[in-house]
Amino acid sequence: MISCAGEPHSRVLPNFHSVDFRGQNMEQLDGTKVVERRSGLDLPTIIDRAAPRLPSLVLTRTPLRVSFAGGGTDLPDFYNLDCGAVFSAAVDKYIYVTVKRHSVIFNEPIRLNYSQTEQVNTIGEIKNNIARECLRFLEIEPPIYISTVGDMPASTGMGGSSSFTVGLLNALHAFRGERVTPGQLAEEACHIEMDILKEPIGKQDQYAAAFGGMNLFRFQPGGAVTVEPQRVRNGAVEHLFSNLMMFWTSHQRPASSVLAEQKAKTSSNLDTLRRMRDDAFMLQEIFSEPVIDIERFGAVLHAGWEMKRSLASRVSNAEINGHYDLARDAGAEGGKLCGAGGGGFLMFAVKPERRESVRRALSHLAYVPIGYEVHGSRLLHPAQV
Repeated sequence: MISCAGEPHSRVLPNFHSVDFRGQNMEQLDGTKVVERRSGLDLPTIIDRAAPRLPSLVLTRTPLRVSFAGGGTDLPDFYNLDCGAVFSAAVDKYIYVTVKRHSVIFNEPIRLNYSQTEQVNTIGEIKNNIARECLRFLEIEPPIYISTVGDMPASTGMGGSSSFTVGLLNALHAFRGERVTPGQLAEEACHIEMDILKEPIGKQDQYAAAFGGMNLFRFQPGGAVTVEPQRVRNGAVEHLFSNLMMFWTSHQRPASSVLAEQKAKTSSNLDTLRRMRDDAFMLQEIFSEPVIDIERFGAVLHAGWEMKRSLASRVSNAEINGHYDLARDAGAEGGKLCGAGGGGFLMFAVKPERRESVRRALSHLAYVPIGYEVHGSRLLHPAQV
């Protein structure tokens, strides 16, 4: 029987984080902890104290993630009917966000640098939806300069949009002289993307970006999220990642284009989604063993991929299926397309003795090594202590 509540049990750390944004506190850089009410959420503010010296420049680094099982059950259309669960890990590929006070000598009070450059006079003129709404949400006044760069292309199935949202919110809080909890960052990012921008996405990416590490996330009816950090045994994570291979399909597609169809088909896909949810618990069990069984791990990935392809018409296509079959024929135990589907990265569980064979079979695709990242979004400047 799957529990939505996430009570501690033998396979979960006794100090797992039960994260519910209501009632979260935020710490000012001088140690003050305060909460105010704004827009239906508990949000931080600075009250009744002398203002600290605010940083002139802030730089954050926020990890991307790979989701191993349960993707799709983090959408409200599913978890409001039945609890969802995702087993995922943060990886050593990042989104970097820089925020600084823009000099008044420039003609424009707001400048944004990402894949495009925006120079505008008001926040309402900003075309980048996430940047615009984050600035509005935290009531940041111009002049301001924001720059972002990532280790991976956008829209590739590794949670980049949510990592950007989390990283920007983290930077803007620090710019205001505030330090916030990972739970608050995750829920603020969910609020921006899901409630304000109405993106048809779930909550796993924001939590993976904010918390980092290897986690089982439980998504409960009503939207509360439980974070269960996985016990990292000596060499277990290194063993797992040494048996993973990731290949770039050269195709990019926004998750919303696939998830909108999947969302519309939730009622007809309930049984499949429940089995995908249960796979997340199965991987948690595999990861808890003294030695990770890569064959079992790969078999769960393969079963999940077979189910995922049935959720929406654009999850996969003949080209992606061909790449996948080549890897399996070459010895991959199993795999999946990262993210919602339609492009991005193919990830496989491959034993060391089969890695060269799989790499030759997919020599027409770029191989991208990945490693584990234990930390969530972090301040690089000013240095986080």
